[in-house]
Amino acid sequence: MALSPEEVKKIAFLARLSIKEENIEQYSQDLSVILDLVEQMDAANVDDIEPMAHPQDAMQRLRDDTVTEVNQREKLMSNAPLQQDGLFLVPKVLD
Repeated sequence: MALSPEEVKKIAFLARLSIKEENIEQYSQDLSVILDLVEQMDAANVDDIEPMAHPQDAMQRLRDDTVTEVNQREKLMSNAPLQQDGLFLVPKVLD
């Protein structure tokens, strides 16, 4: 599918892109090649292909969800200038 320079200008206007007049012909060729590739991919028969979440059939290795740190809440809260109900109180930034 070949795009004319006028079509490229219209696309640029709709996309709110500023392109130089001397580059329009190159953009026309580049966009035409991209659209030809899309048409070629669209012609591929994918009726028997199941959609995939990832192109590789790999599973993500996850570690066990176990506690590895000791509870230091009391120690950390002892350094807080202001606290309430086990939470740090901070000054209000926005009104």
